[in-house]
Amino acid sequence: MRIALIQMDIAYGDPAANLAHARSVVEKAIKDKPDVIILPEMWNTSYALKNVFELADDHGVPSAKAMQELAREHNVNIIAGSVADRREDKVYNTSYIFNRQGEEVTSYSKIHLFGLMQEGEYLVRGNTRALFTLEGISCGVIICYDLRFPELSRALALAGMKVLFVPAQWPHPRMHPWRTLLQARAIENQVFVAAVNRVGKEGKAEFFGHSMVVDPLGEIIVEGEEKEQILIADIDLTLVEKVRTRMTCFSDRIPEAYL
Repeated sequence: MRIALIQMDIAYGDPAANLAHARSVVEKAIKDKPDVIILPEMWNTSYALKNVFELADDHGVPSAKAMQELAREHNVNIIAGSVADRREDKVYNTSYIFNRQGEEVTSYSKIHLFGLMQEGEYLVRGNTRALFTLEGISCGVIICYDLRFPELSRALALAGMKVLFVPAQWPHPRMHPWRTLLQARAIENQVFVAAVNRVGKEGKAEFFGHSMVVDPLGEIIVEGEEKEQILIADIDLTLVEKVRTRMTCFSDRIPEAYL
């Protein structure tokens, strides 16, 4: 599986500009013939939370819908990062996943809302994890702060996940937790992790990028810098079973001891 990571800056509270930019970068990524493209978290509005109800997509329109059209047009799977998405009278932080035919495979709304940014005052949390299939491979998606909750990733791994996708907006000075947690989730669950973090400045926050793909042994296959770029990683899914056969963490679990 070839994965393209879209590490991009995001304009605060400007969905039209962000959509134009995302379209452009996705079109560039297509030239590397990826199987899957993934964008960062809240790329349509960023964290313009005070105005998020007015700025958000309406059931995935127009931002997620545009990615759906690109998936169909270019015959590529797209993890559409996540978008601020208004459904009825509530706004969610939602990731839409589209297959090569442009079909919506699933969607996932961020479960763990970030208290330090008062996400919960403006957004409604999801309550269902997302396990889905792309190219015959069992995959999962979590969003940014979800990374700090190992139970969620473990539940996905126990359900069969082999690749975990993580769109994020993760700022300085927390680069060490970002890199460490991504490697930890890969090692403990013996899966590939493909994570995209934004770059750029927003108020006092500065986002460092360092998007990466990590293999089931915790080795970093590719890692971004602190600038806009498209990262490409080729992963061999047979490594998941090889690692799990050599290191039998799953069969050695004692679930009754964890209650």
